[in-house]
Amino acid sequence: MTEANIAKKNSGTLVKDEPVQYVNELTTLNLGPTHPATHGIFQNVLTMDGEKIIAGEQTVGYIHRAFEKIAERRPFYQITTLTDRMNYCSSPINNMGWHMTVEKLLGVEVPKRAQYIRVIMMELARIADHIICNGILGVDTGAFTGFLYIYEYREKIYEIYEEMCGARLTTNMGRVGGMERDLSKEAIRKINEFLTTFPPIYREFQRLFNRNRIFMDRTVGVGAISAERAMSYGFTGPNLRAAGVDYDVRVMNPYSSYEDFEFDIPVGQHGDTYDRFMVRDEEIWQSLRIIEQALKNLPEGPHYADAPEYYLPPKQEVYRSMEALIYHFKIVMGEIDAPVGEVYHAVEGGNGELGFYLISDGGRTPYRLHFRRPCFIYYQAYPEMCVGSTISDAIVTMSSLNVIAGELDA
Repeated sequence: MTEANIAKKNSGTLVKDEPVQYVNELTTLNLGPTHPATHGIFQNVLTMDGEKIIAGEQTVGYIHRAFEKIAERRPFYQITTLTDRMNYCSSPINNMGWHMTVEKLLGVEVPKRAQYIRVIMMELARIADHIICNGILGVDTGAFTGFLYIYEYREKIYEIYEEMCGARLTTNMGRVGGMERDLSKEAIRKINEFLTTFPPIYREFQRLFNRNRIFMDRTVGVGAISAERAMSYGFTGPNLRAAGVDYDVRVMNPYSSYEDFEFDIPVGQHGDTYDRFMVRDEEIWQSLRIIEQALKNLPEGPHYADAPEYYLPPKQEVYRSMEALIYHFKIVMGEIDAPVGEVYHAVEGGNGELGFYLISDGGRTPYRLHFRRPCFIYYQAYPEMCVGSTISDAIVTMSSLNVIAGELDA
């Protein structure tokens, strides 16, 4: 305000104030590493122009556990417990992927029955993973009810895990050469019960979200990425399929008899938060479809390969057979050399292509082991996907990507 206007105002004369000049200032905001909406311990340093994000930089490594280096000092069996601590929302898929990688190196042929049981466990794990992702996405948009509806059924899946291996979250399920246990009558009963009771509840969840005006306003067009950009970053899994690319490891490079099953690959169009939600939504139905086929057509025969040098013998035999006791000791203590070789094997994890690149120099531990973690790869695109949006949009974008810190920092 000028001196003349100040004088007029002090004299009681009405004057129109001159416009105030503001200076644009950028703000740096730390989203994480301990923010509850970051779905783990990682940081995003965001540059803000008011409410709008104009740049971002992600910081990872807060819980890096050096799994790959630890694996170089461990026998192959003891590495299984490292894999299920990556994406702990779908641990059995990690376990099976690792076992298949070792089987490829060793040249072990797994019986058909064991392959079908693996498929059942992996698809249950996929459902549990997507329940978490879509349920929490609802919570991050302010809708808690849907999460409560379906979270109970993740518990039902965990009860099936317990029946199969005695564990719930970090499962250590299966063995190199097959499964530790066959499907028991109780396990089959629990799976059939899940196949019967879960679909009606999940349809209710869909009615709450799929065409909900508020949910769509919060997710449609938010955090979008094109198919070209997604592929250039190395996206796989639901996040790539949401952008319109129908790449699925189960179809492109079938493993564990996936070629025996009929299922569809859901594909989105816009690569936004809503499409990622809908792709996972439909994948749950396709997983249920696969499990039904696997149970119906479950082959007869053994649930493990005839490979006594690598497959742990049943405990009953260890107690009464000297040969079984010797094999048990040698396998557990890692005293059997692996052949020289270099292999890569990938499975369709909950978040995309989960791969294991294994180099063996003929010793009892890997010479080199690399985990291809899908979270680590697509999280690089997160700042680009957030530019131009607000903080609330950044939260739901991260939620829909399903970034799991344990997989990110392995």
